[in-house]
Amino acid sequence: MVLTPRIGERFVGWRPPFGDDSALGLVDFCLFPHLDGPDSPENSMAEAERWAATTAGPAYAIDARTALKVTDDGVEVVSEGHWRLFDRGERIAGA
Repeated sequence: MVLTPRIGERFVGWRPPFGDDSALGLVDFCLFPHLDGPDSPENSMAEAERWAATTAGPAYAIDARTALKVTDDGVEVVSEGHWRLFDRGERIAGA
């Protein structure tokens, strides 16, 4: 999450000196982790949809069996689990 442009107010556990939810911005998408996780029941798909509506660009919701591989060619989803891409208003379902 630290590599994304923003983490979203939902995941802010502390406030940096500049006071917002900015992160490093090394990738051009946001990330909703622990989707439908047994230890994170609040991280439901419905909650991911609400969170994604607050992001400016592409956003991924991923579970513990999903990873994102970022290369010069783009983003590849590596998953044996459950994920979803929210891309600029268009909803694209994952596996």
